[in-house]
Amino acid sequence: MRWNCEWDAVMQLIGILCLVVALGIGSRGAVPVSADPSGAEEKPRIAITFDDGPNPVYTPVLLDGLKERNVRATFFLIGQNAEENPEIVLRTQEEGHLIGNHTFHHVELSKVSFEEAQEEIEATNAVISGVTGQSVEYIRPPFGVWKDNLEQVLPMLQVMWTVDPMDWATGNEDEIVNKVVTNVKENDIILLHDCYDSSVRAALRIIELLQAEGYEFVTVDELLMD
Repeated sequence: MRWNCEWDAVMQLIGILCLVVALGIGSRGAVPVSADPSGAEEKPRIAITFDDGPNPVYTPVLLDGLKERNVRATFFLIGQNAEENPEIVLRTQEEGHLIGNHTFHHVELSKVSFEEAQEEIEATNAVISGVTGQSVEYIRPPFGVWKDNLEQVLPMLQVMWTVDPMDWATGNEDEIVNKVVTNVKENDIILLHDCYDSSVRAALRIIELLQAEGYEFVTVDELLMD
């Protein structure tokens, strides 16, 4: 009788251990979710960003897709493209996306004079502000290269990236998607371009896959100011 009781206890312990192991095993989709003091679940956040727009063909398609998926993104605009497509700039701002500066002609700032670098940025700010009525606070320098001491006359916040699928170098939509979803983690900033059809289609797939994993998409200022 004593042996039976001990055996029952052992079997119960094994059952508990199996349950613990089962609960601890998860797929990549099991993204940790924290809770804020109010008791509401707080999803892990990431930002998706787009350079080189606005594009008259692909940016509106992207904006449609973002709206359908209730996602706010960050767009770093080339001044010349913004000047040629003010209606897209205005729509981007009105739909709640964050707009930043990507220079007027997509120049590598370190390879031009200090004055030219300053003009590239100020001219782009003027175009964007002239359309949106808001100042431009964020900049992504082309190629991720800044001009030394430029921040002394242009106190803007530089925004780089942490996940780069090199979408500009390939038209393979699946490749772009896989490079992002297999490498992304909480608080990452994804770099894409809204001037390629494959990039736009990949972006919308990436959003759907990561939303299904529990991620929340926010604009970069929300990540940087957190």
